[in-house]
Amino acid sequence: MSDSIHSNKAPEPVGLYPHAKRVGNLLFLSGVGPREKGTKKIPGVELGDNGEILSYDIETQCKSVFQNVRYILEESGSSWDNIVDVTVFLTNMKDDFKTYNALWAEFFGANPPCRTTLEINCLPTPIAIELKVIATI
Repeated sequence: MSDSIHSNKAPEPVGLYPHAKRVGNLLFLSGVGPREKGTKKIPGVELGDNGEILSYDIETQCKSVFQNVRYILEESGSSWDNIVDVTVFLTNMKDDFKTYNALWAEFFGANPPCRTTLEINCLPTPIAIELKVIATI
C-alpha cells in the first residue's frame, strides 16, 4: 500500500504522476526539475521564441531543483537530511558537472546520500538537470 503526495509548493508535475509516493517509511520522489510553481518559468533559463534554449545557468537551476526537492520532502513529513539515494540527470555532463558537483558538496556537507549521475539527451521540459530522490520518513 502506498500513499500519493502532492506538494502545495513544488511545481506542478508535467504528466499524470504525484510528486512522491510513501511506502512504509520510504519516500520515493518523482523526477524533480527547477521550474517554479504556477508558471512555466525555469530559473536560469532563457528561451527563444520557439521554446529552444538560448542560454542557461546550471548553478541557478541546481539551487532551484534542490529547493523543489526540499519542498516535497518537508510537505511529505521528511527532510533534506533524510535523503538516502539520488539519481541525477544532466543534459550536459562536460560543461555542468563541475558546478553541480561543487553545489552538491555545499548542500550535502559531510554526510551525503548515495548518488548516481547520468548524462541524457534531453528532459521533457527545457531544463538541464532533474533529480530522482529516495528518502526516509
